This record gives sequence, C-alpha cells and structure tokens, in this order.
Amino acid sequence: MASDTQISSAPLSGMRDFTPYEVQLRDWATQKITQTYEKYGFTKIETPCLENLALLKRGEGGENLQLIFEVVKRGDKLEKVLSQAHAQNAKVDRNQLTDMGLRFDLTVPLVRFYCQNQGTLPTPFKAIQIGSVWRAESAQQGRFRQFTQCDIDIFGVKNELAEIELLGATAEALTNLAFDGFTIYVNDRRLLANIAAHCGFAEERFDNVFIALDKLDKIGLEGVKTELAGEGHPESAIANLMSLLVSLSNESANQLDVIAERVSPAPDVVQGIRNIIEIVGSQANGKYSVKYEPSLVRGMGYYTGPIFEIKYPGYNYSVAGGGRYDKMVGKMSGRDVPACGFSIGFERIIGILQDKNIQPETQYQKLAFIYDADRDDIAKVAQAAATLRERGFAVVSQARKKDMKKQIDQLSNQKITALCIFKGDVQNLEIKPL
Repeated sequence: MASDTQISSAPLSGMRDFTPYEVQLRDWATQKITQTYEKYGFTKIETPCLENLALLKRGEGGENLQLIFEVVKRGDKLEKVLSQAHAQNAKVDRNQLTDMGLRFDLTVPLVRFYCQNQGTLPTPFKAIQIGSVWRAESAQQGRFRQFTQCDIDIFGVKNELAEIELLGATAEALTNLAFDGFTIYVNDRRLLANIAAHCGFAEERFDNVFIALDKLDKIGLEGVKTELAGEGHPESAIANLMSLLVSLSNESANQLDVIAERVSPAPDVVQGIRNIIEIVGSQANGKYSVKYEPSLVRGMGYYTGPIFEIKYPGYNYSVAGGGRYDKMVGKMSGRDVPACGFSIGFERIIGILQDKNIQPETQYQKLAFIYDADRDDIAKVAQAAATLRERGFAVVSQARKKDMKKQIDQLSNQKITALCIFKGDVQNLEIKPL
C-alpha cells in the first residue's frame, strides 16, 4: 500500500535544479569553450559516470578517494556476498558489498579510456571532456555533490608545447566568455621537490611540506612556519625554507633566478617554466598575465612536472587548474605516456558570469504569440506560429489572459523581445517589439 507521507520537492542535499536561464547560460558557456578548444585541435570524448571501484581507489585522487559514492553490487553478486556472510554467521564485510563508484573527476576515466583505445587514437591525442562528477562532500555553500567539470588533455607530447597549448586554449576560452585581467600562475612539482630537498626536509614527508606551503597566501610566512613546526619537521629545514621564501618575496627579485641560484635545480626544468611563461605571456595581448608562483602546489598526487592555476580578480579561489602527469598511464598499462591536462572550474566561472549578469547569446529572437483560445481556430493558430518560426523567431504561444498588461510583463521577464497578437489572419501577422 502506498505511503501517504509527503515527499519534499527540494533536490537532495548537495544537488541542484537549474532554471531555464541557468541552463541557457551553462549551454552557452559550454558551446563557447568547446568551439575554442576545437580550434586548438581538441576533440570531444565521453566516458561512463560509473567506473570500477578498484580503479577509482588506485590512490592518485588525493582526498577525493574519501569522497567516492560507492555503488552496491546487484543481483547474484549481492546474493552471493550475503549468503556467504549468513553461512559463516558473520557480519557482511562492507568492502565486499560494493564494486563500482561514481567518478570523482574526469582524469582517472580519461586515462582508462586512453589505455583501452590507444591503438586507434592519434598521437598526440587531444581530448575534451565536459561532464558531471560526484563527490560525497559535506553539503555547504559553494560545495556540491554533483557538479560539472570541463577538461582538456594532451597525450604523447613530452615538451612544454603541451602546457603552452593547454594554457593558450584555456585563456582564450575565458576571454571569449568575457573574462579578462586574470592571472595564470605556473610552478613545477620537480622544483618543489628540489626546494624541499635543498632545505633539508625528509623526502618521504615532502607532500606534508607542500600542504603547508600551499597555504602561504592565506596564512603567511609565520603561519607556514608554525604549521611545519607543529608537524615535527626539523627546525633547520624550516629556517632554510623561511629564508628562501623571504628572498622570493623581494619585489625586485626574479624568483626563477633566485631558485636557480640557491637551489640549483635541473636547468631544463627552469628553462621549461621560462618558455611557458614567456610564450603564453606573448599571446596575452594585455588581456591576462602569466607568472611563476613558487608556493603553487596543486593537490593531486599524480602530477609530475609543470602545474598551473588561473585566478580571477575579486575572487579568492582559482577558476582553472591542471598540470603534467607523465606516470599515470604507465601505472595502468605498464608503459609511460607523457600526459598533461587543464580543467576549467566550470561551476565557478558560471557563478562569476551570473555575478556579472552576463546574458548569453541566443540564435533566435524570442517572440510571444498571443491568441484567443475562445475564438481563434486552433489550426490557424498552429499555422501562424509555424509561419513565424519559418521567419526565424523562437515562438512562445500563449492564450490571451484577462490581465493583458500582467501577461506582457511576465513575458518580458522571460527575455522575450517581440510580440504578435493573432487577429485570425495567417497572412497578416503584425510583429511589435515587446
């Protein structure tokens, strides 16, 4: 018997409905981004929302591994687990109940896709992915359990041309969405490792050092020092890092020159960053800037080389991020393939576009076609609406209401800019601005 309990009409916690305006804005932004990326030779692919749980838990997703939505086994597989536990008079092992999970990003599925299809894909392979991902976040303002990611990746390019194309394409996509004045920050995980080793930190604890360093812009030098001390790192190593960071904060200092002189990393690593900054910067035409940022870390453990983020003025979070992950394909297929990717924070840029009250471009002018439901012949109404569509309008047909002024006001709020009041004559359709 059906329950009479009323079910809430609100979406589940961490999930969202989108209004017609929001969907239109998201579709417009997606189209702009895709068109830009296609100019750079990228092509769209799609991967399933569900992946093998063992694949998702391989250990390269950082803290996201704790946020996977796991899917319970079904049918015979589930019955087998339950029967075995019952026969042994034991509790069901939670890990035996699940075998799939919702993807938490697009990179892990992309690498699986590349390994599966490598024999038929071109080299280099340049992919676009735009799709939903899921994370079991604690739902709060700005954090969702389902959201869209927007990625481009390049497989098969060893040198920094991959990074240059990724940054150039993403910067152009953002400028095509009316963003300007943003800053691209660049670093390299190898430089970070060189800095940590030079200062005297233990190699097995480099990631812990990087976590503190990544907070430099939020907690300052003293905050980083306090956090590292609280984690038990050697005082001498902390002092060396503080000395280096002070040198890097000198406005007159060229930060890469300071790193090259004091830390002595591999020259090709430093030159690679210089090339990225100089070449991408030369394409900016004053619309954005490109800078080396020694405290940029990026959270994913799979990064092996250059890493980058984009920040937009007035917002304290990045709107895009990515980097090189040359070892990830090899961990799945046994053979390393150079790979690099960049992801636009799609939800964040949509939020900024809404803050800026950006109105998406539309292919058709929207027209309200008003008819009298009591008097007009319905066949003629349909014919007249079809005629208007043939003339290039997006037609919203509505029966005339008693309060015509209120009706027109409501139509205006729907971004409808033209009006046709049907007078029974299909051949004489008068169109007025709304």
